[in-house]
Amino acid sequence: MIKHLMLLLNMFILLVLNSVFSDVAVNMTAADQVEAGDEIYVEINLSKSDYDSFARFQQEIPAGLNAVPVNTANADFSFKDQKVKFIWLKLPDDQNITISYKLQVNQRLKGKFDLKGTFSYISDNERNSVAVTPQSIVITASATIDPKMIVDIKDFKNLVSPVQQSKTGIEQVKCIRQTPYLADQGNDYIVNLLVNKGNKEKFAKIQEDVPDGYSAVSLESKDAIFTFKDQTVKLLWMNLPAEKYFVVSYKLVPDEGNSEKPNLNGTFSYIESDNTLSINIVEKDVNLKNAAPENLLAIINSTEAISSKAISYVQPQDYSGKVKIEIAESALKLINENSKLTNMLEPESGIYYRVQIAAGHRPINMDRYFRKYNLDKEVRIEFHEGWRKYSVGSFNVYKAARDYRVHIWNTTTIDDAFVSAYNDGKRVVVQEALMITNHEWYR
Repeated sequence: MIKHLMLLLNMFILLVLNSVFSDVAVNMTAADQVEAGDEIYVEINLSKSDYDSFARFQQEIPAGLNAVPVNTANADFSFKDQKVKFIWLKLPDDQNITISYKLQVNQRLKGKFDLKGTFSYISDNERNSVAVTPQSIVITASATIDPKMIVDIKDFKNLVSPVQQSKTGIEQVKCIRQTPYLADQGNDYIVNLLVNKGNKEKFAKIQEDVPDGYSAVSLESKDAIFTFKDQTVKLLWMNLPAEKYFVVSYKLVPDEGNSEKPNLNGTFSYIESDNTLSINIVEKDVNLKNAAPENLLAIINSTEAISSKAISYVQPQDYSGKVKIEIAESALKLINENSKLTNMLEPESGIYYRVQIAAGHRPINMDRYFRKYNLDKEVRIEFHEGWRKYSVGSFNVYKAARDYRVHIWNTTTIDDAFVSAYNDGKRVVVQEALMITNHEWYR
């Protein structure tokens, strides 16, 4: 017993000496009472003397509270795993710094908690820490909430599973297929797929098995490479779209005499820590056609996440400084099947024009197909809106592209060549490109 008392006394003496002799001081102010559903304004005043090194202020916040920055004093603010962090690579010159944030209180909470915190900094290549004086805050129950729904703040974290804490809603990778439906005209079936990519950015693949008696044609690929081969639809991304969630679509064209409704099954594959993971695509009776963003988000949040599973991939060969995984290999294999890698159309900066000479859905041997025209410029391929489009030349001025189009008309049997326009590698309407560059239109 005496040993424990002496240990506590020593710790108390060290804390007092640290606060008396340290030239760094930290003071925190916050309301001592708040009603559930309201906010707590927290302000921290740092008296740092002349230190200007790396520093961090950190607080651990109970579950049920969410932190939103107000004044960061040029610090990098983060709130993750219930920890508030202000980090400076270099402290501001001012000797006194004020930082602040708001704590949003869940409406279901009640109870009391202690708000603590530590300011850490570097001095003479050593780490030093100063603790703030803890402050007790009481949360009073909201009068607008059913008393049966109110939870003590100490028990709130037990209501949320670890999976829910780490990944909820929009953060989970999901792929949802709208039940295929008949097109407005004809016997074609439309397939819409909603992809929620979470924080994934590169290398992903949709793969769907199509029943016999149907072929598939892309409608909206979101810049994926679309293929249909051996009754399999594939959409491959080297770089995923910027949107957190998006819809891709294709149509199933029945063979003559086929009236059977198609049944599909497929997977969405993506990269996680240099591994290729795969989830099954969930089919739901929802409407993804021209759906508003808020409706898509509601569909995502109402769909239970499917556990991902690892699938085989080829280990390490270097691929642009990254592990060469199965999805990247598939994309490169597909590109090489369609054409030489050097024949892929690479994006250029600014406005430029090319002359398109052919387009189709099926892959061709480019060298063999275009050799007969004796073209004096290299033919390149791009995948656009479900088509393989072949074009030549690169012209900064529209008139030069127009003249080369006429040259192709006059020297080859290609009579449907036309000028296509690009802005930073993306196709735009020719008239739009002319407006941007103030160039004149020539027939």
